[in-house]
Amino acid sequence: MTFLRSLVFQIAFYLVTTLYLLAFLPLLPFLSRQGLWRTGVLWWVATTMFMLRVIVGTRAEFRGIENIPEGPLLIASKHQSAWETLALLPLFSDPAFILKRELMSIPVFGWFAARARMIPVDRKGGSAALKAMTRRAQADMAEGRQILIFPEGTRRPAGAPPDYKFGVAHLYSSLGVPCLPIALNSGLYWPRRSILKRRGTILVEILPPIPPGLPRQKIMARLEADIEAASDRLLAEGLAELGPRAPANLRARAEAKSSPLSTPVENS
Repeated sequence: MTFLRSLVFQIAFYLVTTLYLLAFLPLLPFLSRQGLWRTGVLWWVATTMFMLRVIVGTRAEFRGIENIPEGPLLIASKHQSAWETLALLPLFSDPAFILKRELMSIPVFGWFAARARMIPVDRKGGSAALKAMTRRAQADMAEGRQILIFPEGTRRPAGAPPDYKFGVAHLYSSLGVPCLPIALNSGLYWPRRSILKRRGTILVEILPPIPPGLPRQKIMARLEADIEAASDRLLAEGLAELGPRAPANLRARAEAKSSPLSTPVENS
């Protein structure tokens, strides 16, 4: 039944996404960035989250909303799933994602991402790509936007060891604004590289913002410590909720209590 519900959701998701893209494509030259955000992106996200609840039975609980400050902000989120690339968007008034440049080349999707002024980065571009990303982020920050980055660069399986990249520390020191860490356990319910979706409650914890001004090594260490400690705690809560429906490797290890939840695991 879980697989069947997951398949139905997957079909519905791609169908709805295609319909939204086709409906707004003729309007793209005429819509402002904020107009596209209000009338297109947020409705698409709301529709997707509604289908996920109704078809699969997957809900979300957001903790620490009161920790989100006003104004320009650097957001550093744990990344386990495609889920957070949608679900985090409504939390912020005008976010800009740092995303890999290849996504901008996808027909139609790339056009919308460019219109929404997302920030592409060439992962193989070295220091030149880092400087270009920073210039774009600074320009958007000057307009009061929030910059959202996944410090590990790509999705990591739930429970996998952390792999934080230097780019987040470079942005933090260059932008001079608070950094908002976000922990989550979405990989338990919407695993990467899998059609499977599990019913239950995805937990998101918005941690207290880190003020600007820390040295790069210290912000890297603090971000990893704060996000990983909270994500491990949320992972334990998720495993307790899922019980026998949890990934077998994580469940067995949690039951044995023989190693911390952040040690290497197979992809879920």
